Amino acid sequence: RMGIKTVAVYSDADANALFVREADEAYRVGPAPTSQSYLNVDAIMDAIRESGAQAVHPGYGFLSENAAFVKQLDAAGVAFIGPKEYAMAAMGDKIQSKIIAKQAGVNTIPGYDGVVRDAEHAVEIAEEIGYPVMLKASAGGGGKGMRIAHTAQEVREGLKLASDEAQSSFGDSRILVEKFIEEPRHIEIQIIADNRGNVLWLPERECSIQRRNQKVIEEAPSTHLDAETRRRMGEQAVALARNVGYNSAGTVEFLVDKHRNFYFLEMNTRLQVEPPITEYITGFDLVEEMIRSAAGLPLTTTSQDDVRIDGWAIESRVYAEDPEKYLPSIGTLSKYREPASWQGPNDVRCDSGITEGSEISMYYDPMICKLSTHGATREQAIATMEHALDRYLIKGVTHNIPLLRDVISSGDFGAGRITTAFLAEHYPSGFKGHRLTADSAFELAAVSGALQFIRQARETGDVAKRSDAFVLLIPQLADDGAVSKLEAEVSIELLGPDGVQLDGSNEFRVAVSGGSESVDIGSRTQDFSLKWTVDQPFVETSDGTTVQFLDPLALGFRVQFRGTKFDIDVLAPRQRELMRFMKEKEKLDTSKLVLSPMPGTIVSVAVAPGDVVAEGAEVAVVEAMKMQNVLRAPRAGTVKAVHVKPGSTVGGEDVLIELEDEAAQ
Repeated sequence: RMGIKTVAVYSDADANALFVREADEAYRVGPAPTSQSYLNVDAIMDAIRESGAQAVHPGYGFLSENAAFVKQLDAAGVAFIGPKEYAMAAMGDKIQSKIIAKQAGVNTIPGYDGVVRDAEHAVEIAEEIGYPVMLKASAGGGGKGMRIAHTAQEVREGLKLASDEAQSSFGDSRILVEKFIEEPRHIEIQIIADNRGNVLWLPERECSIQRRNQKVIEEAPSTHLDAETRRRMGEQAVALARNVGYNSAGTVEFLVDKHRNFYFLEMNTRLQVEPPITEYITGFDLVEEMIRSAAGLPLTTTSQDDVRIDGWAIESRVYAEDPEKYLPSIGTLSKYREPASWQGPNDVRCDSGITEGSEISMYYDPMICKLSTHGATREQAIATMEHALDRYLIKGVTHNIPLLRDVISSGDFGAGRITTAFLAEHYPSGFKGHRLTADSAFELAAVSGALQFIRQARETGDVAKRSDAFVLLIPQLADDGAVSKLEAEVSIELLGPDGVQLDGSNEFRVAVSGGSESVDIGSRTQDFSLKWTVDQPFVETSDGTTVQFLDPLALGFRVQFRGTKFDIDVLAPRQRELMRFMKEKEKLDTSKLVLSPMPGTIVSVAVAPGDVVAEGAEVAVVEAMKMQNVLRAPRAGTVKAVHVKPGSTVGGEDVLIELEDEAAQ
């Protein structure tokens, strides 16, 4: 639209990536590790010179907040599409930015305005401020290099992890300490500014649904703010920007308590991941505004009065990760289909850089897509998001759509009762999947019964309009996360004069009875229609629900229902009766093993053979996708063997450390 040709830089891991194929030109900058490619300033400067690029847009991460890089671009006469070097240096440093915020009259969190010298200094600061405290990297953002500490010991442990993560992610190990605001909401103000003195604030984004201090679901505007609080937050954000001569797009982040008191958290001197929802409700194109600013042009509008709120927007960050423990997943996307618009043009937006066949590697952030929806009301935006998540097909890696779907559909989210502790409070043992109720169990059993009827008709050529009763065994989660089987007996009758349609709609009368100790379906009969092409992924029911048919299995099939995968066993009554006499397979005893929870690199090993460890003691640290994870002893015991050393590359479920058998100790 703006007539600008694009030049991409890529690492070996991204050689076949979508953004490389879509760019007008592309240049290799090194091997997969970020320190040798996307953080390799010399290689990037070579690509700029070779391509003749006139400007650089840094994206979301890597060098997007690196003032030294901007300085090199300035010296080379290349425009940086972002803030000036001095503003980035001032606001990108969390310690300095907090001092500047105070000078600009911005509300700030109590804390220490200097660099922490060592662990004991951090403990001293924490005890003066009062627990709990937040330890966080002075440079960068994105949840990297952040830890919450409630005790002196947690401060000591957290400081080392936060410092190491900060060094790995940003090349800067400095850490600051400040008071952790309990029951906070994370709400941020988007600003845009040009080089002519014009600065605007745009309506807020609520980013309180987080894991590991990284945002998972955002919405705009927030249910929590009133017009007066919104105005005051916006004006303070503008005052801060003016105080440092800021230009381009930036985000001023605040923590907001239940009384709408708000405190400056940090300023991100870059385009963030979540602007699509701001663009939805304001009509601004933030990248265009950044380009105009870098080119010396004014913003598309310079009047704050022109900024309006149009409807409601929600963004879900779709990650390749285990939604229970938030551990990244790597692999090839064997099947990949993004959802399309639903009730109106452009009410669903997918910002992604991948296609079917793309590789999710261990080297970079595991985000697959920013999935955003828009509606005239919040309720409409939520309904559209539910539909979009149900229509999002991803196979080949583990993903977090089950978690996103469960949160979006929860009563507390619908009512706007959210804080940054939402996930920890709602899933204290980690999210394990959708927990069936009597209604959802009936719905799943009815759809599964209809799918079995259609598949059986295809396989046998049977034109009968009524099936013999069969039994469905459906996985069911208990409160403690244990999995049992819900048993439902299903009878299906095909309605209408024509035979079963293998590619189209069918009308059914379904009778379901059964349940489990905790979920009683009772006996229910219902007529409904179902649209499905046999063995294709999307199944649509007459009430608007979309179920995904994922795979045939030996005893049935796998479906995705309300975001969660269910392996459904389909049995004849006699089969079910005989299965009761089969012995269950013994589970592997892993109580003496420390396994790698993900593919990654060993950062440190804290034990050696012969060492005696307590349950929960740190034994190793593994890093993947720029996040460090502490591995702890599963029980007390003596170390029998250590199979790795710092720098070792490991796969998911690899055995890292073994303990002696309890009988041998």
